[in-house]
Amino acid sequence: MERAEKKELVTALNRVFQDTTVVVVAHNKGLTVNQVNDLRGRMAQAGATIKVAKNRLAKLALDGTPAAGIKDLFTGPTMVAYAADPVAAPKVAAEFAKGNEKFVILGGALGTTIMDAAAVKALAELPSLDQLRAKLIGMIQTPATRIAGVVQAPAGQLARVLNAYATKDQAA
Repeated sequence: MERAEKKELVTALNRVFQDTTVVVVAHNKGLTVNQVNDLRGRMAQAGATIKVAKNRLAKLALDGTPAAGIKDLFTGPTMVAYAADPVAAPKVAAEFAKGNEKFVILGGALGTTIMDAAAVKALAELPSLDQLRAKLIGMIQTPATRIAGVVQAPAGQLARVLNAYATKDQAA
């Protein structure tokens, strides 16, 4: 890799560390090309990205970013997963780690919060941002339908009473 390419990679990684919500660092020693491609496909489906980066360049890219505290995680063969959704990358990484003992989650960062491997796995257990939004909308809509039902009930009862009187008067 030439110096210009390295500088471009450090700049790109720095932008990633500045702009993304979550970063997950994992060891990937012994993964096959097919396994890495499978992981990349899963990450892409979830809206996340995973990259193999040289540790020295990744550490340089971390300077001045909210995730700067994860520099110590970059030892050995590492991969960096990141996403705007705070749950997407940890969820896919944790699922992949369950099926592949060669993929070991080391830790990560959620904004300025530094996480160990257990925290990343705990974050992976949370529902995704879209699932949380759907639940919130459901919770907001439920009271509205109940209110509409309560408001309509007296009108319906009044209509039944008037219908009963009308039917009674016609029968008489």
